[in-house]
Parts: sequence; C-alpha cells; structure tokens
Amino acid sequence: MRQIERERERARSMGLGREETRRDEQRFPLFETEEAKGTASRISYKLYVGSIFVGVCLILVYRAIYIPREGEGRWSWIGMFGAELWFSFYWLLTQSARWNPVYRSTFKQRLSQRYENDLPGVDIFVCTADPIIEPPTLVINTVLSVMAYDYPKEKLSVYLSDDGGSDLTFYALLEASHFSRHWIPFCKKFKVEPRSPVAYFSTASQSGRPNAINKDEWSTIKKLYEDMENRIETAVKSGRIPEEVRSKHTGFSEWHSGISSRDHQTILQILINGRDPTAVDIEGAALPTLVYLAREKRPQHHHNFKAGAMNALLRVSSEISNGQIILNVDCDMYSNNSESVRDALCFFMDEENGHEIAYVQFPQAFNNITRNDLYASSLRIISEVDFHGMDGNGGPMYVGTGCFHRRESLCGKKYSKGKVEWKQEIQSKTDNRTSNLEERTKALASCTYEENTQWGKEMGLKYGCPVEDVITGLSIQCNGWKSVYYNPVRKGFLGVAPTTLAQTLLQHKRWSEGDLQVLLSSYSPLLYGHGKISAGLQMGYCIYCLWAPTSLPTLYYVLIPSLCLFNGISLFPKISSPWVMPFLYVMVVHNAYSISESLHYGETLYGWWNEKRMWVMKRTTSYLFALIDTVLKLLGISNSAFVITTKVSDDEVSKRYQQEIMEFGGSSPMFTILATVAIIHLVCLVGVAIRVVINREVGFLGALILQVLLCGLLVIINLPVYQALFFRKDKGCLPSPLKFTSVGLAILACLIPLY
Repeated sequence: MRQIERERERARSMGLGREETRRDEQRFPLFETEEAKGTASRISYKLYVGSIFVGVCLILVYRAIYIPREGEGRWSWIGMFGAELWFSFYWLLTQSARWNPVYRSTFKQRLSQRYENDLPGVDIFVCTADPIIEPPTLVINTVLSVMAYDYPKEKLSVYLSDDGGSDLTFYALLEASHFSRHWIPFCKKFKVEPRSPVAYFSTASQSGRPNAINKDEWSTIKKLYEDMENRIETAVKSGRIPEEVRSKHTGFSEWHSGISSRDHQTILQILINGRDPTAVDIEGAALPTLVYLAREKRPQHHHNFKAGAMNALLRVSSEISNGQIILNVDCDMYSNNSESVRDALCFFMDEENGHEIAYVQFPQAFNNITRNDLYASSLRIISEVDFHGMDGNGGPMYVGTGCFHRRESLCGKKYSKGKVEWKQEIQSKTDNRTSNLEERTKALASCTYEENTQWGKEMGLKYGCPVEDVITGLSIQCNGWKSVYYNPVRKGFLGVAPTTLAQTLLQHKRWSEGDLQVLLSSYSPLLYGHGKISAGLQMGYCIYCLWAPTSLPTLYYVLIPSLCLFNGISLFPKISSPWVMPFLYVMVVHNAYSISESLHYGETLYGWWNEKRMWVMKRTTSYLFALIDTVLKLLGISNSAFVITTKVSDDEVSKRYQQEIMEFGGSSPMFTILATVAIIHLVCLVGVAIRVVINREVGFLGALILQVLLCGLLVIINLPVYQALFFRKDKGCLPSPLKFTSVGLAILACLIPLY
C-alpha cells in the first residue's frame, strides 16, 4: 500500500498530465494482499510452535520408554500413547492453517472509477427448504437485504429457491416484492445499514431513529414493514393465503390439492422482471429482477438436497439474467454490508490477478451470539485465524453461504489464462415477456433434466455428500482456479446461530460426517488434490475432514484416565519426576496462548472456557456419531440425510439462551453419552476424595496428581450437565429416564477392570 502511494506521489511531482495520471492509476490494483511474515507476533508464534513441538516429542518419548511390561494399566498406557500420537499428528495438521496467513483489503473507489459503466450482472441465490424451520419472514428479510445492495439494480437479479414448495413462502416473497418498491429507495436515500428491515429496525429501536432520517419517512417505512410482517405471520399461523390475495395473482393457481412439498411440478414465477421498463420503485428507478423457483420434485427422483436446488438455479438464471457473478446465501444470512458486491468485484476485476480467482468467500458470522458465546457458535478462531491461513496456501474452502462465484468456474470450466470480458451478455431472445420467459425456463428445473448429463459431476455443485459446498470448492481449485478469503471489519453477512445444545450438536454432526465422507470419497484432498493444490491446502482441508475420527482418541482420553484414577492406576509421571515438566508445559503454555488469542479476537475469558467445553462435548458426541454413521454408510447399512437446523425457538428457550443457561430439553443418544461420561468423572473424583479423607490414603496421590487434575477439570467442564441432571426443574433439563440410564451405565463402567 505504501509503495503504491509513493508511486502516485512521484507521478504528481513529475507534473504528469491528466491523461498520463489516469493511465498511471490503471496500474494500481483493485485489491491488496498483506502477508504476516516477519511481524513480531508471527515470530513469537513460531517460537511458541517450536517449543510446543519439543514438549510433544518429549511426551511421546516418555510414553515409548515407560510402557509397563506387565500388570495393571499396560493396555491403558498403550491406548494413551496411541491417543497422544493422534493428537500430535492432528496438531501438526492444524499448523498448516496458521503458518502463512494473508489479509486482503479492497479499493472500491478505483473499481467505480474504471468500471462503473461496465459492471457485470450479479445473480443472487437464496435457498430455503421448510417454512416451519425457516419462517417466511426470516427468508424475505434476507431477500430484501440483497435486493437493496449498493449496485446498479438493472444488473442485479435475486432468485429464491423454495425446496419446500410452499405457497406461504411464495406469498411472503410477493409481499416483499411490493415492499421493495419503498424499501430500496429508502435505503439508498439514507444509506441504511444493515438493509435487512428487521435487523435495521431492531438496531434502531435500541439506539433511536437516526437524526438524518425524516421522522415522517421513518414512521411510514416502519409501518409499511410492520403491516407486511403482520400479514405474513397471520397467513403462516392460519396456514392459508387470504382469498382476496390469491385471486389477484395467477401464480397461486400453481398450488392445488394434488401437490405436496415432495411431489409437485416446477413452479417458476418472475415477480419483478428487470427487463420490463415498468418495473420501477416509487421514485421511478429500476428494480432488480426477483424470481421465485420451486423446482419439480417427484418421489421416484432423488433431488440431491441443496446442491440440486443450486444447480437448478444455475440453469434457470442462465436463461433469465445470466449474471457473470453468482452470490449464494442461506436464507438466514442477511446482508450486513451493502457494498459487499463491490468488494467481491475488486477481486474478480483486478487487471493483474482477477482472472484466476473463481470465488470470494466471506466469513460466516452471527447476530445472536451471547456475550460469552454459550455454544461456541461464533467460529471465531476459524474465521479470524484458520481461513486466513488457508488463503495463504492457495485459497479457503467454499462453505456454502456468503460466497461470490464466477459463473463459468462454478459450471465446471477449467482455468485458462486470458483477458475476461465483463460486459453483460444480453439475452438474444425474440420474446422476453414475463409469461413466455417463465414457460420457456420451467423445463430447466424439471427433475429429469439432469439425466445423462454432467450436472452434479463436472458441472455445478457436486452430488453425493452432505457437504456439497466443500467438494465443489475443492473441485474448482483442482481445476486450476484460486479462491480468496475476504474478512472485512463490517461483516458482509450475519445469520442465526443455534440456540440449543441439540441444534449445535446436530449441526456439527452433519458437518463432520460430510467432511469425513469427502476424505473417503474420490474427492479426497489427499488423492484428488495431489499435484493440483498445495500441500498446505491439502492439510488445511484434512483439519476438518478428520473431525470425526478425532472423536475416538478424545473419548479415550476423557474416560480412561478417570477410570484408572478410580482404580489407582497411574498413567502419568509422578509429580516429583522431571518427566512431568513436558506435560505441564504443553498444557499450560498451549492454553495460555489459546486464551490470549481468543481475547485478542474479541472473546471473553468465559467465552474461551465455553469453547473448550464445547470442544469436549462435540468430540464425544457429534463427531462420534458422525464417525459411526459414516462407517454404517460404507457398509451399506444406512444412508446419509441432509438435516436442516431449525432457525426458530420458543420464548422460554430464547430466554434461557440469553441468560446463557445450557438447553438440553429432551432425550437423545448424544445426551445419554454426555450424561454418562459426566457421571463417570464425578464418581471417580468422589472415589479418590473418599480414599484420601476417610481412609487417609495420601501417599498414592503423588503418582496420580495429573489424573486428579484432569478429572477435576472434566468435572468443572460438565457442571451444566450436573445441573440439568440433578438441580434444574425447567423444560431445558434432562429427563428422569435418561438420568437413571446414565447413572447405571456410569456405575457399570467404573466396575469394569482395566489392564
């Protein structure tokens, strides 16, 4: 950046004319990449990594030298050795995403100066699948936020894919299309942020109406939104559309008694046709194209979940608007920054490096995270640290939302050098009337269109995996393209994080199961990516692909030391032995660094503790079940299913979430494991305390002190579980049958002899 400014000043001092200065400006990039090499923080980090590596090696040497020859604890010791070997290997993998981070910044003013009249068309895909789990009001707020982007509206097209095929969702979108005629000019006039109405009015209700906005205009637009919201919520509660509304729009005729969410024809409605000169807002300015699509579904045809919906949108949009850039967002991830499109285009349209960039990934961020991030849902370290490191290794993975794609790369084109033509491709159709355009395009979303084609294989998003986004991004990178991670101060998108423990564990089960299936598939980053992407990026993918297998050593490490403690079997060096130092050093220094890192990125100390708690809980439940389900799938016993995480919760659940009270509220195998493991730790710690206090056996503690500390930490980690088991009476506690089952299993585990 400083070099660029020096060059500019030099040009001015030499007295270059306006034309020469303009040509000189053309040499300045549209984005800048800053590497963290050589900074004091990076040097200290590498010293930290080196010292931890030495400590880990010493721990492994100790395990190898002091394996018991016979007697109690031999196989437990060997199991600990195996677990520590895995943790050491996995820790080394994680360093690949931290060794060479890069940070990006954009120059939107330069973009406007050079290309304002030649900006490409942008197609925005919003996906929803269930009007109950993903309420229509949530969906349309996301739609309205992206319709109001600071971008030429004639070059903006928004598509809503409704895989639930719900007339309620269509009705909500129809209402939003009317409201957009008021909302978009309001946002433009007063530079509103964020441009999701519910998020904007919620923020404004806390801080008051901005002084720059006229009171009457403010009141008018707020009332228009509230009236629309009330109409939609009334329709959702009653389960039907008002007859006067149904009779006014022919689109409702698509819904009849013979269709269901899993069995219906293609429903395609262009609610706003950007090519129609009459499609204007209340001030006469153009509106973006707005399209509703419910692709055809039939019971005898597999619909390939979200990947199938995205591919249908790719084909339909190519006929209607054919934008060269595609943004896809989940229905709960509203736009939080009206300039995100221009930020992304700074990467795509950069004269020197833009031609090789396939997609620009923004981080996932959430607007409902509690102060101490109860369920560690913010993914803060992943978004603030790991993805910057992956970017330094060749580009981040595609995470399925908040991502801008080059259409040609998403459709399977391999990278080839050459200048990119950014002028919008005008559709050469003789008849662009809305009704005819709809009829021509419907066939592209039929359930048989993809038969005997490369869709889902070489074209579009890939099929056959719960994390279709990951393998799609990997495939794009293996085709020679690069990707970019852009993490602005004002987040580009904000979504809804899970508000219960069950939702959190279910979400991570889906992610970890899908990532493991990637590793075991033909798209494995180790095999498919070999020679096509950097070794560091291959390792970066494996960090997430190995989430599920990490469950086994984690479960072993949290169970066996406590059970051996209960039986008086030592698995760690005595407190007086010099070998205790590597264990203490790694534990203390690693956690101290982790705390400082979390605090640096805005986390609280208690938030860091919650992250560690969830680290244990996810690895002993979500990842374990993901591993089991993957094995069963490989054996042909079960099939994977795409599970949607609910975006709504009742008032009591929301209240407990805001109070940071962990929500259980039901029985599940995951909760049974959590409760059983928690009770085992409590029984083992109490058993040791009894031996010390009642039997006055103190001498044995010297050989077991590290196990006592580990067991004690695990008891503290599980305090919310004990509260839900024994003390809480609200609906978020654990039910009595699960309590009895867990106690019985824990007692049985403590009685099993260990060798």
